[in-house]
Amino acid sequence: MKKVHFYYMKLAMQLALKGQGKTSPNPMVGALVVKNGRIIGRGFHERCGFSHAEVIALNKAGKNSKGSTLYVTLEPCAHFGRTPPCVESIIRSGVKKVIVGMIDPNPLNNGRGVSILRQNKIKVEVGFLEEELRRMNEVFIKYITKRIPFVTIKVAESLDGKIATKTGDSKWITSDKSLNFSHRIRKNYDAIMVGVNTVLRDNPRLDTWFSKKHPIKIIIDSQLSIPEDSDIFSPNSQVIIVTLPHPPGQETENRRIIEQKAKILEVKEKSGEINLRDAMKKLAQLDLTNILVEGGGTLIGSLFDEGLVDKVLFFIAPKIVGGKDAVGSVMGRGVARIDKAIKVKNIKIKRFGEDFLFEGRI
Repeated sequence: MKKVHFYYMKLAMQLALKGQGKTSPNPMVGALVVKNGRIIGRGFHERCGFSHAEVIALNKAGKNSKGSTLYVTLEPCAHFGRTPPCVESIIRSGVKKVIVGMIDPNPLNNGRGVSILRQNKIKVEVGFLEEELRRMNEVFIKYITKRIPFVTIKVAESLDGKIATKTGDSKWITSDKSLNFSHRIRKNYDAIMVGVNTVLRDNPRLDTWFSKKHPIKIIIDSQLSIPEDSDIFSPNSQVIIVTLPHPPGQETENRRIIEQKAKILEVKEKSGEINLRDAMKKLAQLDLTNILVEGGGTLIGSLFDEGLVDKVLFFIAPKIVGGKDAVGSVMGRGVARIDKAIKVKNIKIKRFGEDFLFEGRI
């Protein structure tokens, strides 16, 4: 019987992944209704505010749900959020057994859903493909338990770790294949973050080429020095400028113009610079669960220094830039001893033309 549970849970997980990049700030969830060895209902959470996976699956199964088994990748919710509690729909459906992949890490639920189902004489089993499901929803788990976004660093660098020459030239270090893949993954993130120096040097748009979904653009700019005519303010863009508080009554003309184009988010100071941990907390309060950081070296280094990085994507091109004044991919304070170096785990390596992508977790 256990083998059967793993089989159906795998199918439910594959369903859940159809919601990738669309469900934030909610998790990805998939569900199946099975009766007499046949799937009679399927569902996955498509978007925040839409019906949850188990409700969709039960609705498709209809009256045949009575006496069936429900497979769901995440514990059904027992609280009112943007939708009613899913446990109520499950109880009404007449399902006799619920197989749950993993317990909901959300403190508002976290075991309550399972408890209520059992109180209503529904048999519940928990813990199938849990490791894979936790990895699938790693963004949601960090967001809901730590209340800060999941942070991914993306770097395109030369073999000697440079992202720009000593003159600031950086286009393009990696190949078209790497660039295209970088644009494809942007749609899976709520926001793309860069430092103001990247805007001043490269004037990027930070749009997506292959998706209608355009993540929010976040600029770390302590002095609000971003030019008002930057390409970052392309039509229909949502932009957040993270900056330090300004003295009352000392608004500049540039600030007044920028306020018409972007949301200005003031955060705490740390040693005269942006307090990045406070920035992440405030961004999470805006329902931003995962952020792709694309530069530059100073911002990336500071995020590593503050222990805010969860995942890395390093595209490495077989080129040598050289020069002590060339721009490195990771600046910041760094470490004083090699045994204190940040270790990257669960490494995966992919090839894009002549380039290599190193993906890993911190």
